Amino acid sequence: VQLQASGGGLVQAGGSVSITCTVAGATFFNPVHWHRQAPGKQREWVATNTPTAGSIFADAVSGRFAISRDNDKKTVTLQMSYLKPEDTAVYYCLLRLGQTEYWGQGTQVTVSS
Repeated sequence: VQLQASGGGLVQAGGSVSITCTVAGATFFNPVHWHRQAPGKQREWVATNTPTAGSIFADAVSGRFAISRDNDKKTVTLQMSYLKPEDTAVYYCLLRLGQTEYWGQGTQVTVSS
């Protein structure tokens, strides 16, 4: 099982950027989670997308972030808008299969003020 993330990068405050997580080697019926880790801080949960029940978001990003899912391509895209400097972090996608966690490699998002 592999999770490959692409996207992210440098964006100005108020701008938008997206990260796509592609799942390989596993069925795509499980929720996909997004986490982030800012410099000097612990990794924190950002959002979860489920195949049938939509998405939920942390309070810090609710209303600014959205998720789209493509079951045919096995991708989940985190769409980030109205970005703030405090959104600067490495973003990770996560898939849990039973007791095993599969993490994407992490993608940097830097928001300049």
